[in-house]
Amino acid sequence: QVQLVESGGGLVQPGGSLRLSCAASGISFSDYTMSWYRQAPGKQRDLVASISTGASINYADSVKGRFTISRDNAKNTVYLQMNSLKPEDTAVYYCNARSYLYGVYWGQGTQVTVSS
Repeated sequence: QVQLVESGGGLVQPGGSLRLSCAASGISFSDYTMSWYRQAPGKQRDLVASISTGASINYADSVKGRFTISRDNAKNTVYLQMNSLKPEDTAVYYCNARSYLYGVYWGQGTQVTVSS
Protein backbone atom coordinates (compact mmCIF):
# COMPACT_ATOMS: atom_id res chain seq x y z
CA GLN A 1 0.00 0.00 0.00
CA VAL A 2 1.39 3.35 -1.06
CA GLN A 3 1.33 6.16 1.48
CA LEU A 4 2.58 9.73 1.28
CA VAL A 5 2.26 11.42 4.65
CA GLU A 6 2.82 15.17 4.88
CA SER A 7 3.67 16.99 8.08
CA GLY A 8 4.94 20.36 9.23
CA GLY A 9 2.09 22.63 8.24
CA GLY A 10 0.57 25.19 10.55
CA LEU A 11 -0.02 28.85 11.26
CA VAL A 12 2.88 31.27 10.80
CA GLN A 13 3.22 35.03 10.66
CA PRO A 14 4.24 36.79 7.45
CA GLY A 15 7.99 36.62 7.03
CA GLY A 16 8.19 33.40 9.00
CA SER A 17 9.36 29.94 8.01
CA LEU A 18 8.02 26.42 7.91
CA ARG A 19 9.49 23.11 6.85
CA LEU A 20 7.18 20.55 5.29
CA SER A 21 8.05 16.86 5.18
CA CYS A 22 6.55 14.05 3.13
CA ALA A 23 7.37 10.51 4.16
CA ALA A 24 6.74 7.88 1.50
CA SER A 25 6.14 4.18 1.95
CA GLY A 26 5.15 1.39 -0.39
CA ILE A 27 7.14 2.77 -3.33
CA SER A 28 10.70 2.62 -4.55
CA PHE A 29 11.25 6.23 -3.57
CA SER A 30 14.39 6.87 -5.59
CA ASP A 31 12.51 5.95 -8.81
CA TYR A 32 10.03 8.81 -8.42
CA THR A 33 10.06 12.49 -9.17
CA MET A 34 8.80 14.15 -6.01
CA SER A 35 6.84 17.36 -6.04
CA TRP A 36 4.95 19.75 -3.84
CA TYR A 37 1.69 21.27 -5.04
CA ARG A 38 -0.62 23.71 -3.32
CA GLN A 39 -4.26 24.61 -3.57
CA ALA A 40 -5.82 27.73 -2.15
CA PRO A 41 -9.59 27.95 -1.59
CA GLY A 42 -11.43 28.37 -4.86
CA LYS A 43 -8.29 27.95 -6.94
CA GLN A 44 -6.70 25.14 -8.91
CA ARG A 45 -3.91 22.97 -7.59
CA ASP A 46 -0.58 24.36 -8.75
CA LEU A 47 2.95 23.02 -8.82
CA VAL A 48 5.22 24.64 -6.23
CA ALA A 49 8.46 22.70 -6.66
CA SER A 50 9.72 19.39 -7.97
CA ILE A 51 12.88 17.33 -7.67
CA SER A 52 13.63 14.55 -10.12
CA THR A 53 15.29 11.20 -9.59
CA GLY A 54 18.51 12.86 -10.73
CA ALA A 55 17.97 15.79 -8.34
CA SER A 56 17.02 18.29 -11.05
CA ILE A 57 14.89 20.96 -9.41
CA ASN A 58 12.15 23.27 -10.65
CA TYR A 59 10.29 26.01 -8.80
CA ALA A 60 7.23 28.06 -9.51
CA ASP A 61 8.22 31.66 -10.18
CA SER A 62 6.23 32.80 -7.16
CA VAL A 63 8.43 30.86 -4.72
CA LYS A 64 11.87 31.13 -6.32
CA GLY A 65 14.43 32.38 -3.82
CA ARG A 66 12.15 31.68 -0.86
CA PHE A 67 11.42 27.93 -0.99
CA THR A 68 13.85 25.03 -1.20
CA ILE A 69 12.94 21.46 -2.10
CA SER A 70 15.19 18.56 -1.15
CA ARG A 71 15.00 14.81 -0.88
CA ASP A 72 16.62 12.14 1.27
CA ASN A 73 16.39 8.83 -0.54
CA ALA A 74 17.71 6.96 2.49
CA LYS A 75 14.76 8.22 4.53
CA ASN A 76 12.19 8.08 1.70
CA THR A 77 11.37 11.69 2.47
CA VAL A 78 11.03 14.92 0.53
CA TYR A 79 11.16 18.32 2.20
CA LEU A 80 10.02 21.82 1.41
CA GLN A 81 11.75 24.59 3.33
CA MET A 82 9.62 27.71 3.11
CA ASN A 83 11.11 31.05 4.13
CA SER A 84 9.86 34.62 3.93
CA LEU A 85 6.30 33.36 3.87
CA LYS A 86 3.57 35.62 2.55
CA PRO A 87 -0.20 35.57 3.06
CA GLU A 88 -0.58 34.46 -0.55
CA ASP A 89 1.31 31.27 0.30
CA THR A 90 -1.70 30.18 2.36
CA ALA A 91 -2.97 26.90 0.92
CA VAL A 92 -3.19 23.18 1.42
CA TYR A 93 0.15 21.72 0.38
CA TYR A 94 0.20 18.29 -1.25
CA CYS A 95 3.03 15.86 -1.78
CA ASN A 96 3.14 14.10 -5.16
CA ALA A 97 5.14 11.12 -6.36
CA ARG A 98 5.36 10.54 -10.11
CA SER A 99 6.92 7.81 -12.21
CA TYR A 100 6.29 7.15 -15.90
CA LEU A 101 6.62 3.45 -15.17
CA TYR A 102 4.83 3.12 -11.85
CA GLY A 103 2.21 5.84 -11.74
CA VAL A 104 1.23 8.87 -9.69
CA TYR A 105 0.41 9.14 -6.00
CA TRP A 106 -0.79 11.97 -3.76
CA GLY A 107 -0.63 12.70 -0.08
CA GLN A 108 -3.61 13.89 1.94
CA GLY A 109 -2.33 17.46 2.24
CA THR A 110 -1.24 19.73 5.04
CA GLN A 111 -2.61 23.21 5.73
CA VAL A 112 -0.28 26.19 5.69
CA THR A 113 -1.73 29.48 6.89
CA VAL A 114 0.27 32.70 6.77
CA SER A 115 -1.43 35.39 8.81
CA SER A 116 -0.73 37.95 11.48
